[in-house]
Amino acid sequence: MAGTRDASGAPDASGISAVEAVVRSDAALLEDDLAAFLGSLAGTGTGPGPGTGSGAAASAPQSVYEAALGRSLYAPIADAVGSKVGQQALAPTAGAPAGRAPLRPSMVFWAYRNYRGFPGPAGEESSAEDMAAVRRAAVAVRVLLKAAVVLDDIQDGSGIRYGEPALHVTHGIPLALNTGSLLITAALEHAAEPAVVRSLLRSVGRGLTGQAVDVSTRTALTRAELVAAPRAERVAFWESTAALKTGTLFWMPLDAAVAALGVVEDERRVLDGAMRDLGLASQLFNDLTDFVPEFGGRGAHEDFGQLSNRVFLELLDSVPADRRASGELVGARLKEFVLGHPDLRQTLLLLAAEAVELKRAAMRAVRAVCRSERSARYFDVTIERKGHLIDRLHATLLKGDGA
Repeated sequence: MAGTRDASGAPDASGISAVEAVVRSDAALLEDDLAAFLGSLAGTGTGPGPGTGSGAAASAPQSVYEAALGRSLYAPIADAVGSKVGQQALAPTAGAPAGRAPLRPSMVFWAYRNYRGFPGPAGEESSAEDMAAVRRAAVAVRVLLKAAVVLDDIQDGSGIRYGEPALHVTHGIPLALNTGSLLITAALEHAAEPAVVRSLLRSVGRGLTGQAVDVSTRTALTRAELVAAPRAERVAFWESTAALKTGTLFWMPLDAAVAALGVVEDERRVLDGAMRDLGLASQLFNDLTDFVPEFGGRGAHEDFGQLSNRVFLELLDSVPADRRASGELVGARLKEFVLGHPDLRQTLLLLAAEAVELKRAAMRAVRAVCRSERSARYFDVTIERKGHLIDRLHATLLKGDGA
């Protein structure tokens, strides 16, 4: 581990460590910044809204135009950015920073803590300018992720997200498309710092590229090509798509942060590789949960509309010749083929083990660039919101559950 190693701190009166207290404090700060961003964007009084000119008080009489704008733009924005369902990473803890609220740590703040340090005795920061840039970047990243959810749900035809109706269900597809697009432009403007904006633009492009290839697996031509391809090419297809679509979700926060902080190129490459591995591990987890009701819930055994799931791609060598030629291995036919495959359980176990090793490799790589034990602990707390589920899925499959 690079740099000076220091203690992570004993638990305080609330039962959390000193490092977790900083994680919570940073996450609470992000929530405050998001609320301010949302207020300025939606004209709720904390700042001027687009087209309002002055951020007039909510109690003032509304014109027809203002009322329409509230329904068609500000309300969908508030729903898209404000939803917290499914995002709780740190359970509310009395006496802790923002102890009554569920908090989601940000990798953006981990980068700041790693490269600029932890608060001083009086809560002072080593670089107010860098902290301001990181705070803007963290908001921009979170808003871009919200925009991606909106657009992804439309493309995938997903009516439910984290147990809530998707935005296009509550507001309609046209308004949801408009909201997602506006959030992208607003996030980039909010980031402000040119290096951060360039980083975020790369992330948006990567994510959209991955989504395009993923959607193509619903077409007969791409399905036929995948069925005909050797396993190595199918796996390479999956890795390229997952690295762009899911890996970007991990890469974007860190790349934006290190762009703001001017991190040296060698360490940026290490972090890039680690985030790619985390993205692949996360996508494997997502693919595998379709076969484990404990994780997939009522959606288990339902996602057979496209040929992008790694489990499907691993089993295609034994597709009958008539289906191999037709490219119509989809829906009920694909479900019957996969769920009845004699190698399904072994494939699930192998892929779950692969996900665990990818996660561990990523965490080892990140710890190698951590400046302190506190920084390493901060990263662990941040990433284990999903990391522990990857381990638990593997353990569940080892016990014989699923499929």
